[in-house]
Amino acid sequence: MRKLLEQLKLRHAAAAANAYPSSERVCAFYSSLVNWLFPEHTGKVMDAVQLEQHVAALEEQLRGLLASMEGQLPRDAAATSALFMEQIPGIYDNLVKDAEAILQGDPAATCLYEVIRAYPGFYAIAAYRIAHALHTLDVPLLPRVITEFAHARTGIDIHPGAQIAPYFCIDHGTGIVIGETTVIGPHVKLYQGVTLGALSIDKSMAMAKRHPTIEEHVVIYAGATILGGDTIIGHHSIIGGNVWLIKSTAPHSRIYYKADGSIKVV
Repeated sequence: MRKLLEQLKLRHAAAAANAYPSSERVCAFYSSLVNWLFPEHTGKVMDAVQLEQHVAALEEQLRGLLASMEGQLPRDAAATSALFMEQIPGIYDNLVKDAEAILQGDPAATCLYEVIRAYPGFYAIAAYRIAHALHTLDVPLLPRVITEFAHARTGIDIHPGAQIAPYFCIDHGTGIVIGETTVIGPHVKLYQGVTLGALSIDKSMAMAKRHPTIEEHVVIYAGATILGGDTIIGHHSIIGGNVWLIKSTAPHSRIYYKADGSIKVV
């Protein structure tokens, strides 16, 4: 026990030196932002004055999160917060497009309100888009805390470094994994259990493109696994359920497993 206590003293001292804000504070900021953009989440609405006041409150909230991390930021907390706030209109526009894509892509969806209020795919995409904006500003840790918060809640794992165009549709979603260097074009639809991952590589190649590129208007069905930074799925393709791919496909491809277990390319 004495040895453990000595180890814990060092660990706690290191944690104090890092001075990152608590995960609870980070997730509270995310929830406050999402609920402001989409009151459907809580049913709590704001009048015009409250909406404007909340802008300042959100910026102050983020600035407070970043203040203890200034030594790890490329600019001060106030400048970083201001740059993030400038991205919010674009984040909102993309999320509305994502919600529309989910509504059009899922026959069971009855209206946008239902998609925004109840669909785990939309919630995970919202977390990703907010986290990605922070990621592009070189904010450490916080983007990952936000996406992992959504991961724990939805079972959908999207790295904040991925590049995902609008009109992104996730149907069901449980078990989806989207890696850090994945690139996804507009009007892409993923079903549950899809992995857009990396082949096993040496840690020294961590900065290389390790994950696939999915071009526009692609549908990937449940359980499909697509791996590798050189793998490109051509536009307007359909990837069938449980297919395993480590090679690129031409545009307009249809790829699925035959009854004998072989892959059929159309």
